[in-house]
Order: sequence, then C-alpha cells, then structure tokens
Amino acid sequence: MPAVSRKRSKKQASKKQAPKKQPPKKRPPKKQRPKKQRSKGASALKLPTGTQMLHDPLLNKGTAFTNEERLKFKLRGLLPPQVDTMEEQIARVMLNYNSKTTDLEKYVYLTALQDRNETLFYRVLIDHVEEMLPIVYTPTVGLGCQRYAHIFRQSRGVYLSALDKGKMHEILKNWPINDVRVIVVTDGERILGLGDLGANGMGIPIGKLTLYSACAGIKPEYTLPVMLDVGTNNEELLKDPLYLGIRQHRCRGKEYDVLMEEFIQACLKIWPGVLIQFEDFANLNSFPLLEKYRDRICTFNDDIQGTAAVIVGGFLSALRITGKPITEQRVLFLGAGSAGVGIGDLIVSAIMEGGLPEPEARRCVWLVDSKGLVVKSRTDLADHKLKYAHEAEPAPDLMAAIKRIKPTMLIGVSGKPGSFPKEVIEEMARINERPIIFALSNPTSKAECTAEQAYTWSGGRVIFASGSPFAPVEFEGKRYVPGQGNNAYIFPGIGLGVMACRAKHVTDEMLSAAAKAIAEEVTPADLKTGCIYPPLRKIRDVSCVVAAAVARVAYDQGLARVPKPKDLVAFMRKAMHEPVYRPYV
Repeated sequence: MPAVSRKRSKKQASKKQAPKKQPPKKRPPKKQRPKKQRSKGASALKLPTGTQMLHDPLLNKGTAFTNEERLKFKLRGLLPPQVDTMEEQIARVMLNYNSKTTDLEKYVYLTALQDRNETLFYRVLIDHVEEMLPIVYTPTVGLGCQRYAHIFRQSRGVYLSALDKGKMHEILKNWPINDVRVIVVTDGERILGLGDLGANGMGIPIGKLTLYSACAGIKPEYTLPVMLDVGTNNEELLKDPLYLGIRQHRCRGKEYDVLMEEFIQACLKIWPGVLIQFEDFANLNSFPLLEKYRDRICTFNDDIQGTAAVIVGGFLSALRITGKPITEQRVLFLGAGSAGVGIGDLIVSAIMEGGLPEPEARRCVWLVDSKGLVVKSRTDLADHKLKYAHEAEPAPDLMAAIKRIKPTMLIGVSGKPGSFPKEVIEEMARINERPIIFALSNPTSKAECTAEQAYTWSGGRVIFASGSPFAPVEFEGKRYVPGQGNNAYIFPGIGLGVMACRAKHVTDEMLSAAAKAIAEEVTPADLKTGCIYPPLRKIRDVSCVVAAAVARVAYDQGLARVPKPKDLVAFMRKAMHEPVYRPYV
C-alpha cells in the first residue's frame, strides 16, 4: 500500500464523511509479475482469432475446428462449412501424398503440411512412420537439402550468419517461444555424405527435430532448428542466383570460434539448460567443438556419439547371432572421420566392459582412410586418428587391410558408393562364418554396397545393416530383412531422457546405456530374419526405453535436476506428447 499516515484527530474521527476513494493498489515488483509470453503457439496466454489462428501451425486444426470454436475464434466463413474429424483429414492427406510421383514431391508436400498444421502432420507421420521416415529424413532429406533454395516455401527455425556477430542474442530473441528445450544446429559443411551445402543444410536440423517430436514425443514448440551460416566453399552454390546463404567463403580459426561461442552463450542466456545438438559439422570443427563444450553445457554431437550408439546397438545384436564373445571381435572401418572414430570409441568401451583392458580393446579396432591402413609408422595422420594407429605393416587399400587384419566386422563410413565390391564381400565371407557388414554412408546413393549385393555375394551368410533403408531381399528361397542403423533410434530418446530429468550433461555412459537399450529391444523373431534393429513401427516404444536408460545414468551420476521417479519408463511415457486435437472451448 502507499505510504499514508494512519493517525487521525478526534475531530476527523467524529466527523461523518463520505467514504474516501481508495488509492489504487500498488503494482507488485516487476520480478513478481508474470513474464510476457513471447509465443504464438499453444502455450500463449491468449489464443488468437481469425486468420491469425489459421496461420499458426501449432494451433491450426483446419477443417477440424468445431462449430463452437469457429464461433468463438471468429473462424466462421474462413473455412468450408463441413467439420472434419482428424481421421477424415488423414484420409485426404494420404490421398494427396500417394498421388505424388517422386520422393521429393512427397517431401515438399509433407513440409507444407507441417508448416500449416503440426498436429495433423505428426499424427500422419507417426501412423505411417515406416513409410514416411525415409521421406522426412534420410535418404530424401539429402536431396531436399541439395534443392533447398530452389524448393524454399516458408521459413522455419532461426538463421544466424557471420554477418550477425555481436547481435546473436538480439536475433535469437526474435524466436517467438520462450520455452525451448532442444536445439539442433549445423553450419552445413558436411551434410550427410554430400559435403558442403552451406545454408541449404538447414533441412537437416529441421528434419532431426521432426524426428524428436515424432519418435520421442517432444512437443514441437520445445524445439528450435538453427543454421549457423559461416559461408560456403561450394562454388556451385556461390554462383547459384537462388542460393539463400551469405555469399562468401567459410570463416575459419579464431573468427569461427568467436561466432560459435557467441551463439552458445546467447542460447544459454535465453534458454538456460537447453540441450544443444551439433549436427553435420566437418571433422576439423566437430571434434574440437565436442571437446570444448561437452563438460560446459548440455550437448552432444550426433554424428560422433549418436551414430556410435546406434551402431554399437546393432553390433551387440549381431553378436547374438554369431554367438562369439565381444572380446574376440576385430572391427575394421573404411573411413576415418568423425563417425568412424566415434563408433570406434564406443566399441572400445563395450569391449572393455567385456573384460579387456583399454590397450587391448583399442587394438580390436582398425581404420582405413584414403591412403590405406592407419598404422603408427604413417606421418600424415590427423590427431583424431592417432589413438587407432597401431603397430603394423602398412596396407595400401581396403582389400589388403582385410587380408592382414582378418576382421569379423566391416563398417563403411566412407561416403564412397560401391566401395564394398564383390571381392571384398566374398573375402569377408571366406574368413567368417557370419560376417558382419555395415554399409552406413548416407544417402542411399552413397552406400558402400546394397543389401542385395551383400546377401548375394556372401551366400546369404552376411549380417547386414545400412545407413539408409533397403527393402527386404529374397535369396535362395529365404527372406532377409536388412537392418537400418538409423540414428532415429538414438537421438530422440536421448533428447527425451535429458529433457525429462533435466540432465546437466550428456555423458559417454549415457550413450552406452542407450546402445544396450536398443539391442535389448530386438526380439529373437527379428534376429531370425537377420534384422538387428527393432522395427521402425515400434520407434516410440524404443525411444521411451532409451530415454529411461539415459535418465537412469543421469541419476546415477548425479546429473539430474528433478527428483527420481519410481518407474522411469512410465515417467518417460507420460512425458511424451501425443498429437491429438485438444478442445479450445
């Protein structure tokens, strides 16, 4: 209350007066007043009306708005009179989707649906996940990125560039939603196996976060895709009149580091505790960024750590088929970049858990790069390869390395299509009763071999997985189902687990736990067909189990910031958002 004297004279007290008008109540201190909600989405304090509501993809129901909602929110006349159920809307979506003749047309159609009605988009995607996941993500997203500037319709996410130095905090505040919990950021330099696509790489963070919501039930409004445009060295893009990024060559060194630090600090200031996923950075930046920030903020690199976890999960499942102990495995990589080294590190951890000391476990993993087998005598090795440079005679190529190392498992992360030719598959089958071969390069056009080639050339004995999906293969009267080492089995569950328990960091132990959780979800029936990953139709159940495994480690390591629930799986399932229309009246 205002400072008013409480003393009154007797005369004043005895004199009858009309009641005085009470002074206005003092406003509470600023810190006690509710913050302004910077959101046009479902969390807004007051819902918009008319075309503003129809143009908000988080609120829009389209023809499913009820008559009562149409009246209250001034939508009458702005929609056809028929009130549809969601099922009727889905039927219309599928009719249009199936009329598209190419995967790129389907990609554009689904993107447009996401931009106008996110609830309907996610309902359709979840209900048809096996069919649509390859459209909204790999392999079609690769083509979508290559054509990104040419098929651009509507902006999504935040674009920051090297020209925004000193202004990133101000620009990120333009994002209309306060409660952001997961950010996927790329600089577009190493998009899948396609290389430097500059600002066109924004399709990857958008696609990744789509899977966070579809596969793990993280509300779309909690997610933010970010393109950190530091230029491109792709001359074709720089000459393209429709290219949407800044037209300069890439920033390097200190200039790049300063931009990244400003971005990180701006994110943390606006959204403290947010999970930041690094995606598709080139090797020269991906390893240093992970080492710099992994113990400072809540972050992980999906290419290094997420890929590693999903491949180790498949590896553990494959060993259930071969029956051979993990300590007897020899793993050979074609490709020595971030993915190969990341997978190698997690395989070493798994072998150490099996009983071998680290030096012996590390010697179970070998790399082949563009110059042959990575050995200690070579003087041209980048820092990240040195820990896998063993004492051995040089081998000039993959075939020579196979004959020398005699691996039980061959993993392709080279980005070079056809680099597992017939003689390589046959040699792996000659030295192993059940050779394990993973052709992981994305998109499909970059795969080291096809599933059909692997099964045919190995006489049906191979245990095969790929990065992009392949159809089942019929060989000599038996049906084989190739596994897909899709990171969608991992990163959405990591995001859900971290978000639900508010973990401070993402640790290697969490990644190991996620890998084991995937392997445990593979049934004996799956293994009989040669499939070493759970069916994609169960992806939400898998994500729930992965999230619980990640959170369990977070609690064990003292990194969680909310009380531990009795049942972690039930806790995660409750945290998962289900895309259904909610009544507004």
